[in-house]
Amino acid sequence: MAGPGKNLSRREVLRDGFQMAALLGVGGLGGYILGNNGRRDDLVWQIDPYKCIACGNCATHCVLQDSAVKCVNSFPMCGYCDLCTGYFPPEPAALNTAAENQLCPTGAIIRRAVEEPYYEYTIDEELCIACGKCVVGCAAFGNASLYLQVRHDRCVNCHECSIAIACPSRAFVRVPASQPYLLKHRIRPA
Repeated sequence: MAGPGKNLSRREVLRDGFQMAALLGVGGLGGYILGNNGRRDDLVWQIDPYKCIACGNCATHCVLQDSAVKCVNSFPMCGYCDLCTGYFPPEPAALNTAAENQLCPTGAIIRRAVEEPYYEYTIDEELCIACGKCVVGCAAFGNASLYLQVRHDRCVNCHECSIAIACPSRAFVRVPASQPYLLKHRIRPA
């Protein structure tokens, strides 16, 4: 670089300018990388249970063969009903565990007697296809304790989640990886 009081040629000004721009560019890129290191990894996909309408897209739009979305039961909300509308179809032939009496097409909901007349309903996540039929049934006639959730041991955390793109209610949101699950409670959070 030329010292004070020296006349610079156009070539020297351009050369010095390019060198300065390159240094600033490398420094800026390094700062950006260090400042944003892992930022995408700090967020994960999740379903807002209060926005989800259980449309069935979770079952059909996931990039994985078996969807990363599974049904879960909020046991503090569950009524442990004998006639669970998330388990049984409307007007079941009988209140037993026969396949024809179950709403779930894969038999993913397990019904266990707790004590007469109460039953516990758990989800076999290996069988759950995230169709949402149980969620719709539970919300329509029950207390809505069944809801869909992205399971992070399965999800590959796509940058553009194909389920999020297809979600008509915009229930798919990015949440901090440190708190990856949006839980459903008796009282809706403000």
